[in-house]
Amino acid sequence: MKVSGETFEPIEVDTVAEAVIEQIERLLVDGVLRSGQRLPPERELAERLGVSRLKLRDALAALEARGLVVARQGDGTYVAALIGTALSPAMLELFARHPAAFLGYLEFRQETEGFATFLAAQRATETDRTIIRRIIEAMREAHTDFDTAREADLDVKFHAAIVDAAHNAMLSQVMASIYELMARGVFYNRNFLYGRADARDRLLEQHAAIAEAVLCGEPQRAAAAAEAHIDFVREAFKLAETEQMRDWVARKRLALLDLDSLSGTAQYRRKSPPAEPPKGGAG
Repeated sequence: MKVSGETFEPIEVDTVAEAVIEQIERLLVDGVLRSGQRLPPERELAERLGVSRLKLRDALAALEARGLVVARQGDGTYVAALIGTALSPAMLELFARHPAAFLGYLEFRQETEGFATFLAAQRATETDRTIIRRIIEAMREAHTDFDTAREADLDVKFHAAIVDAAHNAMLSQVMASIYELMARGVFYNRNFLYGRADARDRLLEQHAAIAEAVLCGEPQRAAAAAEAHIDFVREAFKLAETEQMRDWVARKRLALLDLDSLSGTAQYRRKSPPAEPPKGGAG
């Protein structure tokens, strides 16, 4: 994702390169700049900062030496991968196959988002509130248009905006990696939820309730709404797991049944039933 030049401010001190470094580091600490984001092109960034391109290069070289940015030949400069991968690809695949890990993931999100939403209701600025309002408006539009893919995408953006409004840099950076897993569908397929009409309605109501509490500055209500939302997701996937298991059993029976024989005396002809039961909501 490209970072807008508007993010940066002109440098007005003597130690130009150090001032550039300090400003970019502050944007990283505050969670404005995040892993993988592309900085503006050199010319644009130098103009925005009000420094020479030579001084900017010195600053970027120092930041790269500190492991904070990465220069890609012919492609520009990017924020480095600052949040390490807590789980290896093999472990993610393992967790995705086992519902117990999915429930642990939801438990982590419930506690963390409850806390973050509590802080957001206390700390959100008018700009934060504008962002949240716009996302909720977009959610309503997508809901009306039955655009489930956009609803699922906005779901991630909404939760990230709430966490950002908490103005806790550690929370923002850690949850950004969690929401990346959510966007990629590592632990569960969000499209399943948004493919159910009853769930779509409830999800919109829950997101709106979280937003309203944050916008009204009511920390306790905001945290309760966030935690209730995760409770709903947990119960929805438990129900899905039950429905999938019932369907697997029914299909196993169907595989063993010779439907042609039902016109006369019922007989059964052995066929190959589904080999494995479904693995639940995760995946």
